[in-house]
Amino acid sequence: MELGDVRTALDPSATTILKDNISWHFPFPGANTTPWQLEGVAKALIARDFDDLVCVQNKTVVTDAFKGEDLNGYLPIFKAYDIPVRYNFKPEDMSWSVYRPKAKMKVLDEIFPEGILIPDAFHGANIVHLPTVKCHIYTTTTGAMKNAFGGLLNTKRHYTHSWIHETLVDLLAIQREIHAGLYAVMDGTTAGDGPGPRTMRPVIKDVMLASQDQVAIDAVAASMMGFDPMSIPYIRMADEQGLGCGRREAIEVVGDESLASERWGFSVGDNGASMVGDLLWFGPLKRFQKLFFHTPLVNVFVAGSEAYHDYYRWPLKDRKVFESWLQTTSWGHLFAEYQQRGTLAGPGAASGPAGA
Repeated sequence: MELGDVRTALDPSATTILKDNISWHFPFPGANTTPWQLEGVAKALIARDFDDLVCVQNKTVVTDAFKGEDLNGYLPIFKAYDIPVRYNFKPEDMSWSVYRPKAKMKVLDEIFPEGILIPDAFHGANIVHLPTVKCHIYTTTTGAMKNAFGGLLNTKRHYTHSWIHETLVDLLAIQREIHAGLYAVMDGTTAGDGPGPRTMRPVIKDVMLASQDQVAIDAVAASMMGFDPMSIPYIRMADEQGLGCGRREAIEVVGDESLASERWGFSVGDNGASMVGDLLWFGPLKRFQKLFFHTPLVNVFVAGSEAYHDYYRWPLKDRKVFESWLQTTSWGHLFAEYQQRGTLAGPGAASGPAGA
């Protein structure tokens, strides 16, 4: 975070939102913000006098925020560093109001003609996104830009999936208007190859990225995974719109340049849930998506996705992958240590760059 110039990226007088990434409430390696990522960022910010921290959680059709923050080891860290948690789906925690962007929207104003609702608490706050380095079945890769999706849009965000790349660009434009500062720390200690953001092939890569440029960090991560960043629509469009730098050759890497120049040869592919989604959001059934997603029929899709991930994939396959990672890898051992100890060090244990 020191190398990534966090001091100039954020306003220390503003509230700083920690936006973790719970892609799956089960602790599948590579899918979610890691406890060392969360604790390291909290320590680094507190050491640099960012002492008004708050975590914002959201839910999706397949994730339970309460279960996710528990199973992934966040709760002891929130307690140790006195970080309150607010849930954007609980009216008592967060109100939403129509926002009229100054930037020209690509799709959001058409998808939500009655107005784009965003959380009132996000105005004037810093935000630090905490994604992981992984593939995504609908966007090829997912990272800092995609991490804004759950926090900034309400529970009707599934309306946007057919235009997901344009949506991410619109959300970045809105973020640049409403936030005091933007930053991202992306964990690739265990990266996710294959049909993410949940059902992946975990690969140990021992890397962590940080940047105030949300486009650049996604471009570097995409390049490391083996993709041409400018071939990914959300990165290319954000670069063309001047929201950040998506051209890998134009991005300065401070730190381990040789590691950042690696190409891992990742690929995306499909799983059972994504093949259904492809038909409804991008395929021949796209014309009927208002029937499926703007009516109570959406609950059938939600139930099917939950059944596939939680009652088929996790017990029959992915739990075994997690347990093998836990027992046989150094990052799995560290996760087990967090499970036993809660945190590795209290807030006062270190300060400055050495404690980051």
